[in-house]
Order: sequence, then structure tokens, then C-alpha cells
Amino acid sequence: MIHGLLLDSERPTLTASLSPRQSYPPTWRTVGVVRDLHTRVGKEPAPRRVSSLQVLANYGIVGDRHASPTSPRQILLAGEIAYRRFRLPEAALRENLLVDFSMDLLRSGDLLRIGSDVILWVTFQCEPCSLLERRCPGTIKSIGPERGMLARVLRGGVVLDGDTVSLTSSPIPAMSNDWQTRILKVARAVPPKHYIGYRQLAELAGVANAYCRAFPRVLARLPAEIGGRVLSASAVTSEHLWDGADLFDTSALFMKPEMWESAERE
Repeated sequence: MIHGLLLDSERPTLTASLSPRQSYPPTWRTVGVVRDLHTRVGKEPAPRRVSSLQVLANYGIVGDRHASPTSPRQILLAGEIAYRRFRLPEAALRENLLVDFSMDLLRSGDLLRIGSDVILWVTFQCEPCSLLERRCPGTIKSIGPERGMLARVLRGGVVLDGDTVSLTSSPIPAMSNDWQTRILKVARAVPPKHYIGYRQLAELAGVANAYCRAFPRVLARLPAEIGGRVLSASAVTSEHLWDGADLFDTSALFMKPEMWESAERE
């Protein structure tokens, strides 16, 4: 077992097995720049444009509604190409970082360096939803990966408008773009004699709370012993509650000072 990221042969998590072919230190290549920054605080109806974002490792953007240590969707990136192709109004995709390159360049498990300090772990594609369709009719069936890519923060700092963005692969296993697959992976990762609630499962898998009503049907694919570790809100108690924090622990892979020092030299 690699601490936090468990191999499929041991116990399934959100991730697949590690690739033995990847090596470190990484080679970074410049792919573009940050064109715009947005954050969304509390119940604000729309994102607000800002000139900088303070981000914290394993948490997200300070003050943003999606900041959470147990979420794989702390930051949303989108490309200018989507706005041009679909003639979208400003911030229609609700992105935090608007960049000048296509989301087709990104794969789950990749790392992005923003400026000289911030490092993001690309997790999975943001799924087009009915809210986007209501804002921008006709996009849900055709926008594909240009909807945006989600990410977690591996190293914090300040992101500025105009920052250079660099890309590298990593030994972090890929996460599925399919929300049902992620739900099943999280459920399988709950230790015996521990439990999580539907809303916690939704956060750990990176899906909207509205999907909770579909969880019983999805979890029915699992053995009863495993599926029974996910409980409705009325049945959840604090006793033996699993926090799921180790799902996103990458420290054993490369979170060592010398690795990041090597990463600074392109």
C-alpha cells in the first residue's frame, strides 16, 4: 500500500493502479497563461472577477464556496477556446482560472504549475449540467472536455492574472470522468466497521448533492456489506464515521522538498 493512494490490488479508492513507467523529477513545459480569475463566495449568484487568488494546499481557494480538504474539485479551469467556439458570456462556465489553451491538453493525474509557486493536481473533467444548459442553451451535448477540468491544490501560494502555466505528467493515478465509477470507488474505500453519509460520499467523489437520490441504485451494484457502509443522513452518527482524508494523500509519491526544488528547473 502507498499511503493514502491504495493500489487496486489491495483496496480500491478513487484511483487506478500506479504506472511504473513514470519517473521524477518532472520536466515542465509551458502551455499558456492565465487570462482571468474568478471566485464565488457563499451563496453569491455569480462568480466575481479578481486580480489574484490565494490558494492553500489540500484546501483550495481561500473564501471560495468550493474550498474543502476532502473535495477533488477545489478549482475549476476552463479555456478561452470554449468561450470563442460557443460564444459564451463572461464566466458562464463558472471557472476559477480562465487559460489560453485547450482543456484537451490535460489528463487526470497531470500537474499544473501556476506562476512559480502554485501546483495543481488535475483530477477529472467537469461534467456539463442542466444549469449550464439553462445559462447557455445548446452547449450540454457538444461542449465535451472544453466544459473544464477540475483540480486539487498540491502546493499553495498566490495566483495572478497573467501567470505562466506549465504542465507535467505525474505518478498520481487517473480518476474516472464517470461520476458513478467514482461513487463506487469511494464506497469500496470505506474501511470495515466505518460509515459515511450520502452528502459526504458526494463530496469525496466530486458530485453534486442533487445526485444523492441516485446513490441507492448505484450502490446496489456492490456487495451488501460494502454498500451498507454508506448511510442516509438520518442514519449517520459520529461513531465510526470515516472522514475519507486519506483518499487524497499523495505524500508518499513525491511530496518531498527535493522533488519540488528539481521541478523548478525547466
